[in-house]
Amino acid sequence: MFHSVIIQQEIGKDNMRIALIRKNYSPYGGAENYLSLIYRGLQAQGNEVHIFSADRWLGGFQGFEVRTIKKPSFLSNVSFALNVKRILKKESFDCILSFERLLYQDIYRAGDGCHREWLMRRRAVEPFYKRLSFSLNPHHIILLYLERHSLLNSRIIIANSIMVKRDIIRHYNVPQDKIHVIYNGVDLDRFRPVDAGQKNIAKDSLGIKGYKVILFVGADFKRKGLPTLFRALSLLNMKDKRLIVAGRKETPEYLMMAKKLGIDKDITFMGPERNIERLYKAADVFILPTIYDPFSNATLEAMASGLPVITTRNNGASELIENGQEGFVMDDPLNAEALAQRILVSLKDEGVMGKNARQKAENFSIEKAAIEFIEIIRELK
Repeated sequence: MFHSVIIQQEIGKDNMRIALIRKNYSPYGGAENYLSLIYRGLQAQGNEVHIFSADRWLGGFQGFEVRTIKKPSFLSNVSFALNVKRILKKESFDCILSFERLLYQDIYRAGDGCHREWLMRRRAVEPFYKRLSFSLNPHHIILLYLERHSLLNSRIIIANSIMVKRDIIRHYNVPQDKIHVIYNGVDLDRFRPVDAGQKNIAKDSLGIKGYKVILFVGADFKRKGLPTLFRALSLLNMKDKRLIVAGRKETPEYLMMAKKLGIDKDITFMGPERNIERLYKAADVFILPTIYDPFSNATLEAMASGLPVITTRNNGASELIENGQEGFVMDDPLNAEALAQRILVSLKDEGVMGKNARQKAENFSIEKAAIEFIEIIRELK
């Protein structure tokens, strides 16, 4: 179906030779799924498309060859960037599209946001010794160099939120018309609302039937705002509440934090979850009080699953949420009291907000995002 839609669009008649760059591979990564749709859509138009990566792509991405570029473990970002430039300069491509900060590309998708902005926000919450280390850490020095080069030397930049576009303009003075915003897309068939009976079955399978379930999804607990959510949970005067934390295994630090707040019995750590849909099915509300997120895929997945969403203005996906309609957007990611209040309201109105969230998510399918991307690629011809 997706291929026929792309072909019928008749975006352009001239075939192109295109390189797509993605350094790392995850069998469950949203960017990989997105890139594979772009690949197949471009191929369906008759283009010659090559994928370059530092990893072998296995599992669910059959049907195309991935050309591997070596990256030594030491300074892997810069070595990968240098190797990509060396290899691609030997070949003739009409368009080089990178999902990474590189030294050689036509289109750069800033899917990881603006690293300079992220460091600035971290400085606001980290102790002095950590703030000092940012300026001395080779990892940050290299990323900032590659980021500047990518943003200033690419012909087109794709940002996944207006927030990221503004950050790039503010920090690097990039011309506004050089940056296109394409929101991340979601698989609307994979992530769908369930009725009350199915939700109870999902809760029962997790041993939490009868509980009001709050869901948090994210591997970087601190950046995604789990400490604030813990404090908010401790303020909720509710029986039968349960917080499910997915994305990473529990750590001693967070187990101790939960115990000190008296909420250790109210939390289930799921670790990395392959079948994330079952958690959305069991949840009543999704919370992500993030300090910085260019565009949280989990936020859009939760909306597509029919859940009210509470997040912060620091999440690019918050641009899809109207306060009181699909959920709530908080200005202060550290305000646990305000978060607790919004959780109570969301649980009270979860049916209406969840329905609104699904309706909004239906405007942001992953196929639509890929089509918009392909249209921009064709503009370069």
